[in-house]
Amino acid sequence: MGQELIQFESISVSYSGKKVLEDFNLSVFEGEKILLKGKSGCGKSTLFSYLMGYSKPDSGNVFFNGKPLSPLIVGNVRTNISYVPQNADVAEGNIRDFINNIFSFSSVSVSADEQSVSDILSEFSLDNSVLDKDFSDLSGGEKQRLLLAVSILLDRNVFLLDEPTSSLDSDMKEKVAEYFTKNPSSTLLIVSHDPQWEKIVDRVVEVGNKV
Repeated sequence: MGQELIQFESISVSYSGKKVLEDFNLSVFEGEKILLKGKSGCGKSTLFSYLMGYSKPDSGNVFFNGKPLSPLIVGNVRTNISYVPQNADVAEGNIRDFINNIFSFSSVSVSADEQSVSDILSEFSLDNSVLDKDFSDLSGGEKQRLLLAVSILLDRNVFLLDEPTSSLDSDMKEKVAEYFTKNPSSTLLIVSHDPQWEKIVDRVVEVGNKV
């Protein structure tokens, strides 16, 4: 097992006066694949928001590579993470333009050549014709597969996957789970209710206060 990469330390959070997480602790080591489980609204996706620096817990700290998350390092943290949100409606317009726009950002250090894009689309049963479509014309499953493909093209070693297979059929769920867990150097935090993940991750962590 590699060194400690991510740490949630004594995280507590309340929604509408109700405590959802209390003194939650989790250490994630390089190369680990961890499934976060728990009831809806228990704070699983919120942990991703904290790690990405989009919000802060009521109390507690988040560390990345041993450093506490702060405005000084959050930009660097984000350039090391591929984040696939639960809501797949993250774009509009032409898909080719969408992909080109992502890879034009200065924070993205890799390029997406035509062959690489074609190869990863094919991996998830999408052909090149999808690039000429409008994002809004895709089905929910197509949107999920496209976002997963883009997350891989970013060539990062840390993945936050929030219900990444919810709109896929059983065979594709299994294919996606196997693809993301086969690389020993990648670190995965997954929120999912799909049993395909539970069978092949290193650890399953229950999130949320016990009732």
